[in-house]
Amino acid sequence: MRHKPELIGIVLDEQGYTDIETLIKNACEFGKHFDHAQLLAVVANNDKQRYQISDDGTQIRAVQGHSHPSVKRYYEPQTPPNVLYHGTAFKFLDSIKQHGLIAGSRHYVHLSADSDTATKVGARHGKAVVLIIDTAKMHADGHVFYQAENGVWLTESVAVGYIEFGQFGQFGQFG
Repeated sequence: MRHKPELIGIVLDEQGYTDIETLIKNACEFGKHFDHAQLLAVVANNDKQRYQISDDGTQIRAVQGHSHPSVKRYYEPQTPPNVLYHGTAFKFLDSIKQHGLIAGSRHYVHLSADSDTATKVGARHGKAVVLIIDTAKMHADGHVFYQAENGVWLTESVAVGYIEFGQFGQFGQFG
C-alpha cells in the first residue's frame, strides 16, 4: 500500500486511503488471501501501528512511509523534541556524511523519538548505527516537522550539519 499499490490494482487517494473491500478482493486475486477480520487484526496488532482504518470503517491506509506519487498526506506541523534519532545501517554512513539524510523514494525522512526504536530500524539493513539529529536547531532554523499517527517524526531532509555521527552508536548530547 505504501509503494506500488497498482501491482494489485488498487488506487490510493491523496491521503493514502483505499477501499478495504477492493483491497481484500484484489489481494485475493493476486494470491494473498485474507478476510476483513484478519485485516482488522493486522491493523490492531501491528507493532509499528503502521495502518489506520477510516472513521467510517470502509477504508485503510498506511500512516507514513509512502513513496507513491498519488499520495500527498497532510500532516499538521509540530514542534519536535530537542533531539530525535535516525537508525540506519553502517554501510550508508559515507553517503549520509556527504549528502545528509534525504527522503529518497519516500516523501519524508523518518525520525524516532528514542534510540532503541532507531536501532531496530537501522538493523533491518545491516549493522545498525544511530544518528542523533539536532531538531531544536533545525526547527529554530525554519525546518518543518510532522508527526504521523504512529509517533514517527517526519521532515523533508536533514543536512549534515544537524547530524551527530559519534563513534558508531556512542554519542554525547548537543551542547
